[in-house]
Amino acid sequence: MTLAELQRIERECVIGAYSRQPVQFVRGQGTRLWDTDGNEYLDFLCGVSVTNIGHCHPRVVAALSEQAARLMHVSNLFYTEPAMLLAEQLSRRSLGGKVFFCNSGTEANEAAIKLARKAHPGGDIVVIEGAFHGRTYGSLSATPQESKQAPFAPLVPGFRAVAADQRALRAAVDQRTAAVMLEPIQGESGVRVLSEELLGAAREACDEYGAALIFDEVQCGMGRTGTLWAYQQTGVVPDAITAAKALGGGVPIGALITGPRLADVLQPGDHGSTFAGGPAICAAALASLQTIDDESLLANVAEQGQRLAAGLHALPHVTDVHGRGLMLACELDVPAPEVVHRALLEQRLIVNATGPGTLRLLPPLTVTASEIDRALTGLRGALEG
Repeated sequence: MTLAELQRIERECVIGAYSRQPVQFVRGQGTRLWDTDGNEYLDFLCGVSVTNIGHCHPRVVAALSEQAARLMHVSNLFYTEPAMLLAEQLSRRSLGGKVFFCNSGTEANEAAIKLARKAHPGGDIVVIEGAFHGRTYGSLSATPQESKQAPFAPLVPGFRAVAADQRALRAAVDQRTAAVMLEPIQGESGVRVLSEELLGAAREACDEYGAALIFDEVQCGMGRTGTLWAYQQTGVVPDAITAAKALGGGVPIGALITGPRLADVLQPGDHGSTFAGGPAICAAALASLQTIDDESLLANVAEQGQRLAAGLHALPHVTDVHGRGLMLACELDVPAPEVVHRALLEQRLIVNATGPGTLRLLPPLTVTASEIDRALTGLRGALEG
């Protein structure tokens, strides 16, 4: 079907929750996408940090196809090998506790909120200003952004937002606190790296009052910053992490991963999901995890991240660059949405804006130096256009 036909269907039949760019993609491979006219694009967004090992990675495609041909779904009332193997690998490659599977990042955060509340009945959850934890009611209530919360009030009570400052956080945590929940790198608010001092203060405060420290690694996890998990570069170990996006390699899955202290808080009947942990999805996720957790791949993230950051600093209209690894953003003195539009339609480069003056870049972890240079050339053209 043509783009015009799809746009007609959207106007007539699709709830208008998204502002789509006027491009229809039909094929993807590695760092590239192709539209209906055969135009090739360089993808430096990865479906918002989903296709971290590129589009249609052969290892993920093979695992998904082979499992789907055998068995696609049974309920969680029974065992399947892919789910158990994936849980084992996630536990061993992170906090050493237990795993709950779900279908998305916001669901992983919902599970984390329920876990914290059951572990500390009636307790509040402290979150950081500028955070984004999702759009379901619990996760939205943990997202202190007026524009996102206001249309859907009243929200779930019991969340307290504090500034990204260690003194403010320490003052907010007390015996009433069930958990501190934060993103080590705030993605949707512009790739803002929280300081190690803040993370350390959160750990100390949680230890003092018996609260849980939960890291939302939905966007910054799965190799995006140069280690499998972002917390591994901070010196701070949380009690639980949430994961999604790149975990599935392109298919929908989320996970709550605990350390030993919280491993047995949730019991049968406390939480559940019809589709979560399905064999086909878990087979794909296991292939994605095994591919990403590779020393040479993670070393490439660090190397190419430095190259991209240096190149961004040299571009016109860029006033600041921040982030870690291949999770980067730059501040502009021109409107970022206009730059995104020109980059897409004129330069065949996919990036996105997280605010009026902020560009976000999330290229595949497999990106090469020549692709970084090509993206920088295209971005320069969009900025000068």
